[in-house]
Amino acid sequence: MSIFDTENLLVNFAFGILFLTTLLYWGKLASDFSFPIPINFGLKMANVTLFFFLIVRWWESKHFPLSNLYESLLFLSWSLTTGHFLIKENFAKQSELILGSITAPSALFINAFASFTLPTDLKAATPLVPALQSNWLMMHVSLMILSYSMLILGSLFSVALLILTNPTLSLNKKALMTNIEVAEMQPTIRFLDNLSYRTLGFGFPLLTTGILSGAVWANQAWGSYWSWDPKETWALITWLIFAIYFHFRLNKKWTGEKPAIIATCGFVFLWVCYLGVNLLGKGLHSYGWFT
Repeated sequence: MSIFDTENLLVNFAFGILFLTTLLYWGKLASDFSFPIPINFGLKMANVTLFFFLIVRWWESKHFPLSNLYESLLFLSWSLTTGHFLIKENFAKQSELILGSITAPSALFINAFASFTLPTDLKAATPLVPALQSNWLMMHVSLMILSYSMLILGSLFSVALLILTNPTLSLNKKALMTNIEVAEMQPTIRFLDNLSYRTLGFGFPLLTTGILSGAVWANQAWGSYWSWDPKETWALITWLIFAIYFHFRLNKKWTGEKPAIIATCGFVFLWVCYLGVNLLGKGLHSYGWFT
């Protein structure tokens, strides 16, 4: 078996585990059935499997595995599963079911996009382009992807809050209102609000540090801290959106729906920042373009 086949096997196994784990989380959320092993066991398996993939890719390519879109997507999927356990231990020990119902499908979606959408040639390990042959690669890109994972999860908690507080957004309004009394929903809404705030508070400093490290790297490589590259511009816009979120959250004492709307906007801008440049194929950060 070739190294490429081994990598595909690991990625496909992680996809299968995440798919089953997502079904288990959603099934338990809907019916509260019993299961003989901890439901987060699948997330642990997926996390370890993706970690092994990254190690194998690192060994094969002889550089940190964040040089193209395929590697960054799978690093993001691994970061989401890692984020699940960080958030669980720090903020959500008693409500892992809600947490896993969001983190598992998020990691699954990213894994599926990398596995089934990208062309084969983009999945292959390739030598680093000259611009990426720097020790800053590990620090800058890993910080950015880790920040994306926490900001994605924090924003999705806000999306879930908006769905619960606005029944018209639900796919099944009648079922929502008959199965969950308004009084019973309030603790969940407060939990999601607090969880979103804390998770975004985890991701925002990572994003800030990632942008600053990228500026230092750019100055060393091209003699300029900032060049208004499309990725840089959208990263700044994304940073500003979440900065606005924390401004109103901390200074105006906003809670509930208002900050959740801002976080949801941040979720959209984050994806434009992450994938938009790759779709356009322009700028210094377009090495992962998949068209």
